Amino acid sequence: MKIISNLSIALVLAGSALASCSTADPTAYADLASAPHLKPDPVDRSGRVPYRYHSNVDWKQYDKVIIDPVTVYRGQDNQFVKISEQDKSVLASYMQSQFTQKLRTRFSTVSTPAAGTLRVHLTLTGAKTTTPVLGPFSHLDVGGGVYNAVQAARDKEGSMTGSVAYAVEIYDALNNRLLSAYVTKQYPNAMNVGASFGALQASKVAIEKGADALLAQLR
Repeated sequence: MKIISNLSIALVLAGSALASCSTADPTAYADLASAPHLKPDPVDRSGRVPYRYHSNVDWKQYDKVIIDPVTVYRGQDNQFVKISEQDKSVLASYMQSQFTQKLRTRFSTVSTPAAGTLRVHLTLTGAKTTTPVLGPFSHLDVGGGVYNAVQAARDKEGSMTGSVAYAVEIYDALNNRLLSAYVTKQYPNAMNVGASFGALQASKVAIEKGADALLAQLR
């Protein structure tokens, strides 16, 4: 019981430190093709989508989509936190499959530009893995549960839990005109215990949420 108590105290202290050193909000990454167009989004109060570009476009005129291979951002302003190249590749592959799966419920996926076709380019710009042991423990411990409940109410990150940052750039495939772009940070709900098990599970849940958000935008 003393060991558990000491671990709880350590977790609370770590959680307090985490509140001031969690992954930064995404930026208008300098090496993105859309970077000159990205502007602060005054509507976003969550910090999830701080920069956006949006033209006057009617998404209903598009019924097909080309989904480019997901790229991993190599600019110096990337936000990868102690994550291996292998894990970057795993997350990029998962992003490719999840966004393709979601967009197929709204569009026909094609490979050749034509009228009524969007081209979606996704760039993985940052990621953070879940802290081993302390990540799941922070969701089961009483002290950690209180911290995560507060974070969930604020729609903020859970303690020691992974996240992803990425950019979405949407073009008219026929003329290559930029229609919409944004950078975003996604993470699981702070009370999602299941997402805290496994180094990349939280990042994968975040990718799934991001795919749902893009689909909702294009409806």
